[in-house]
Amino acid sequence: MDFTSPHRVKIEPCLPMKILIVEDDPLMQLGLEQALGAHERFEIIGRVDNGYGAVQQAAVLNPDLIVMDIGLPGLDGIEATKQIKQTSPQIHIVVLTSHTLPNEIIAALSSGADAYCVKGATLERLILAIAAAQDGATYLDPQIARVVVENLKPPVPEGQADVSSLSEREIDVLKLIVEGKSNQEIAQTLYLSTNTIKTHVRGIMNKLSVDDRVQAAVIALRSGLV
Repeated sequence: MDFTSPHRVKIEPCLPMKILIVEDDPLMQLGLEQALGAHERFEIIGRVDNGYGAVQQAAVLNPDLIVMDIGLPGLDGIEATKQIKQTSPQIHIVVLTSHTLPNEIIAALSSGADAYCVKGATLERLILAIAAAQDGATYLDPQIARVVVENLKPPVPEGQADVSSLSEREIDVLKLIVEGKSNQEIAQTLYLSTNTIKTHVRGIMNKLSVDDRVQAAVIALRSGLV
């Protein structure tokens, strides 16, 4: 993780987001606390180095968001995420890990994680993942996005894979969804407002008769759109 990356990502004005850091590497843990804590919209309210501590502190501190590693001692990050989401579904969880195997990615997302970010990415990308989770979107690091959309969902029923009804702008948005970009990142790429992107995403899902962004991305891939 490049902790020196400039803070160019804007978070919508609101009360500081309370963040719990779950990381067993002391240097990584400290780096995350210093880097995220320097952002005016974040408040680091705790740090733990194991999965059991994550579950316990999530219940005690009630953070808005948890930055969660997977390879934790005792209880791993995937099981910790599952337990936290079962009792506190309102807590957003951003997985930050070096694990990139398809089964690990899918298991983490299936456990309820809102975003999956790979260690080694810039701080700006982690902030994008946090912003996406806050926005209610599922964020996938671009380097693993294709792995996820090809493996996470079952085949799309026949008759739902027609992208011809999409407008040119909706196709632009859908291509960026496939890359794993959040609404905010898509808005920045296309020079549009986040609300406009939300409208386009709803239109895409309605036209393709799907329930979420991942299913829409599956259709895009299988149709040869990207």
